[in-house]
Amino acid sequence: MRRGFQDRREAGQQLAAQLRHYACRPDVIVLGLARGGVPVASEVARALDVPLDVFVVRKLGVPGYEELAMGAIASGGVRVLDPRVIQALHISDAAVARVTSEERRELERREDVYRDMRPSPDVEGRTVILVDDGLATGASMFAAVAALRQQKPAAIVVAVPVAAPEACAAMSEAADGCVCVLTPQNFRGVGAWYADFSQTTDAEVRALLEAAARQPGADRGQPRAEAPAREHLASPPF
Repeated sequence: MRRGFQDRREAGQQLAAQLRHYACRPDVIVLGLARGGVPVASEVARALDVPLDVFVVRKLGVPGYEELAMGAIASGGVRVLDPRVIQALHISDAAVARVTSEERRELERREDVYRDMRPSPDVEGRTVILVDDGLATGASMFAAVAALRQQKPAAIVVAVPVAAPEACAAMSEAADGCVCVLTPQNFRGVGAWYADFSQTTDAEVRALLEAAARQPGADRGQPRAEAPAREHLASPPF
């Protein structure tokens, strides 16, 4: 069994090695899921010599059991709910609405902090490589894919250093492609495969995005109208 990764930087370098065929393509953009996916995505974008940006997703945790996802929200107004969890735990509509409101405020705060007046990238007709530091349930990534579909990219490729085998398989169905460097049967959680899995800060995300924006030929996209909010009620693969 392979050992895993020293940190997110090394994970991004190993992930980039499996994405070499996207290098230097003008239609490709790398989006890192905030926060932990951005350091990984930064290494991927640098190695491939393509633009980097951020995509914000927030998990909707079950009240009292916040680590258990009952859905997720993402930039663009998309909310993905898992009716299996909601029905099994008898979670009320009011509780779902309350958690959604709280997480939407945090999502909007992060977007303001990270972008600092920079517009969201225009991904229409482009190949988007959507990067996170790992996949456990896949809830956040599924929400990100659903949100990006509204913007009509040519293709969405999910790319992560490590994933639970079932999550990697589910993302292969939800996206147009899925690259997972490690899919250990004894998964144990994303952090188990990193020697250093310290929390990524807002300041680190900002610094990585600002550095990417200064690169020659960096394409930050043009301002565009927000797509109308949508909700996905069908059971997502997480």
